[in-house]
Amino acid sequence: MTDIAGILVKCPIFFGLSEEVINNELEKISFKLKTYNPRDTIAYSDEECRFLYIVIKGKVKGEMIDFSGKVIRIEELDQGKPLAPSFIFGKNNRFPVDVVAIQESEILAIPKDSLLKLFQLNQTILNNYLGLVSNRAQFLTSRIRFLSFQTIKGKIAHYLIQQSKKSGNNTFELTASHNELSEIFGVARPSLTRAMREMDKDGLIIADGKKISILNEAGLIQLIQ
Repeated sequence: MTDIAGILVKCPIFFGLSEEVINNELEKISFKLKTYNPRDTIAYSDEECRFLYIVIKGKVKGEMIDFSGKVIRIEELDQGKPLAPSFIFGKNNRFPVDVVAIQESEILAIPKDSLLKLFQLNQTILNNYLGLVSNRAQFLTSRIRFLSFQTIKGKIAHYLIQQSKKSGNNTFELTASHNELSEIFGVARPSLTRAMREMDKDGLIIADGKKISILNEAGLIQLIQ
């Protein structure tokens, strides 16, 4: 129990609570701890969402597959992150995407009735949950805009500027492979590679494997608009 509480202190739902308080609250509810191997499916799209899932160990991804078989990666979640918290209480409470383990993972599964009990036991948990759901709605709105209204080059430009800001440098290493990026952007890998080569040729970036240097940020911003 202590190990789980030590991880949950990093979870946004339990933010501001000590390990001792988390342990005390968990002792009053029922939950399960499930283990998954890489590429195991944790939840299928349109499956009923009856539990709040939280990643205790490993990394998982949410992905959609269209009718042509193309995979669109929506998001990656690692230790302490909850899965689809906005959907457990909805009228159509079904997973919007497939959730698949990237690494060997352990998932904490809290039933809906136990989650409601946690809300009654601790107002901080309730407030954190409501804030998380609001933040998720904003993220998904931004994600839909990213996937729907930008060209391939616009998506790449948006992503590269974000990575540059995170690293604090115009030169940085990509943490994702081209295959992973193609899933994130919802495009074919050859199209992604071709677009990055053209951006390199146009003097916007220098792409050397995973090493990226932004030469013309203003030009990248124009691709986004």
